[in-house]
Amino acid sequence: MVLGRASTATRLWNPDALLAWFGGTSMVTSTPRLGLALAVAWLLLGSRAHGQTDANGEVVISTDRPAVSNSSVVVPRGSLEIENGFLATDTDGAYLADFPESNVRYGLLGKTELRLSVPDYFLHLPSGSGTTSGFGDLALGVKQQVGPFGGFDLSAIVFVSFPTGASGVSSGGYDPGLQLPWSYKVSAKWTAGGQVAFYWPTLAQQHNFTGETAFFLDRQFGKPWDAFMEYAGDFPDRGGSRQVLHFGTAYKLTQHQQIDFHVAVGISGAAAKNYIGIGYSVLFLPR
Repeated sequence: MVLGRASTATRLWNPDALLAWFGGTSMVTSTPRLGLALAVAWLLLGSRAHGQTDANGEVVISTDRPAVSNSSVVVPRGSLEIENGFLATDTDGAYLADFPESNVRYGLLGKTELRLSVPDYFLHLPSGSGTTSGFGDLALGVKQQVGPFGGFDLSAIVFVSFPTGASGVSSGGYDPGLQLPWSYKVSAKWTAGGQVAFYWPTLAQQHNFTGETAFFLDRQFGKPWDAFMEYAGDFPDRGGSRQVLHFGTAYKLTQHQQIDFHVAVGISGAAAKNYIGIGYSVLFLPR
């Protein structure tokens, strides 16, 4: 049955009918379902994420980069954030450059953003020696902020990468992932945070489940400048763990523009020897 405007409005403004709309027939039997519906509505349609605003309520850029841990908040509704970077990696004498590391984030709802990871170009130096240069895979995802609560910010990121890259660079499979970044403001100048993540990258035509743990401490130096130190480790089912100590800093040129710099040192056998990167990010707000 297709409901017209009048009948729909009547049901919305009739409490018992509204409860029945969520699958119940009475106040008693429908309370759990109504509670679930209200909780979902709060998650999806909540007000602007407070992590994107300063003490004066003005919107300030909050990026996923340059830490391994993603930001624990979403971009404001209707806004577009574009994060870019360049990374140079030393794998014990063989070098890899990848760029532009572009991550596009769009605020769909108050606590929901859509995400696009633009394919990186991977350049191996020196060329040859069985290495392949070319574009990697594209990834699409969604991020849902589920905080703040008890002083914690928490989000869930679900994504999947598609085998759009060059042969020898692409994984050749559809690779899903789940990331759970969090943060807690310890004081006016210190923030603790991290990320637990689960990945299923394709390796030799099979998904190789990989768990990830990261933890950081961030120090604010004045309003526009902060620096962090971070531990991050990937632990695949097949292959050795890749663990690094990571250090970086970010400076806000304006409330909506940021530059960053970061370096990491591998501390496990399978990790890269070191890497160094720079980045630039910008936030466009709706008019």
